[in-house]
Amino acid sequence: MNLVMGVDPGKSGAFAFLDESGEIVHLEDMPDHTDVSLGTQVAMLLDDVAPDVVVGAHVERQSIRPGQRGASQMMANYGALLGALGALRVPTVLVTPGAWKVAAGLRGKDKSASRDLATRCWPSWAESFRRVRDDGRAEAALIAIYGMEKNELA
Repeated sequence: MNLVMGVDPGKSGAFAFLDESGEIVHLEDMPDHTDVSLGTQVAMLLDDVAPDVVVGAHVERQSIRPGQRGASQMMANYGALLGALGALRVPTVLVTPGAWKVAAGLRGKDKSASRDLATRCWPSWAESFRRVRDDGRAEAALIAIYGMEKNELA
């Protein structure tokens, strides 16, 4: 089985692994990167969840707004994530928030709309999107399905 990974790289982000049919196989919250480097944690996650079957990753592109607090740490983590995917030879496509949100009908909507849409798309995973802080899981899955529909990894 081949899996596609969607990544919402924010602090409250997550990883979603979808099979060829678009069904969620695994969801994982963004690891806490205080003890072990994020790159190492990503490598361990891929090894645990999907060794040799991840055919690609769709990662939400990060950018810094002027005056944004914590921007340097955010970009360091983003770089570590992309570096780990590159070192593991996982083909990666960066997806702008605007692109996937427009395609999903979420432009201008709050994060709860992402959770609601994910619940409708994957009702058997509804419990995983229940809490307010589960928006990263929902968005990672929606990013993955957007990427699969765009088929930019082929």
